[in-house]
Amino acid sequence: MLNIRPATPADVPQILAFIRDLATYEREPDAVHATEADLLRDGFGPTPRFHCLIADWDGIPAGFALYFHNYSTWRGHTGIHVEDLFVHPEHRGRGIGKALLTRVAAVAVEEGCHRLQWDVLEWNTPAIGFYEQLGAQMLMEWRTMRVNHEALPALAVQSK
Repeated sequence: MLNIRPATPADVPQILAFIRDLATYEREPDAVHATEADLLRDGFGPTPRFHCLIADWDGIPAGFALYFHNYSTWRGHTGIHVEDLFVHPEHRGRGIGKALLTRVAAVAVEEGCHRLQWDVLEWNTPAIGFYEQLGAQMLMEWRTMRVNHEALPALAVQSK
């Protein structure tokens, strides 16, 4: 039986395990630098920077969705960005991913958000097909730009 619930501080070790499993699936097993302390601070502190849902199947954590709010200046409304959506391979095909994503969509609607978005790797054709079946559209004309690691402080110092 499927149960989707908000994550609690006690779930932080499981959330980190899901993140590591997702990184392995996405062919980046050594890319995770987040710690339990980071997740506890940023998701469960006085000003949460993200929210997380846990999908339990028969009482066993089977997947998760981690999301945060963003803002569309063109629409003049908030939106939600799903940073991570992951279901353990042994639990796939049970509707868990769809249930997690539709629950985040329900949160977006309840909160008056006008957009729900996420990223998908171009080689992940099973996920792309799944998302398209749910009504998602791939934005081909937009590309993500990122400044991180040593480049971020280098860019920041240019403001002085």
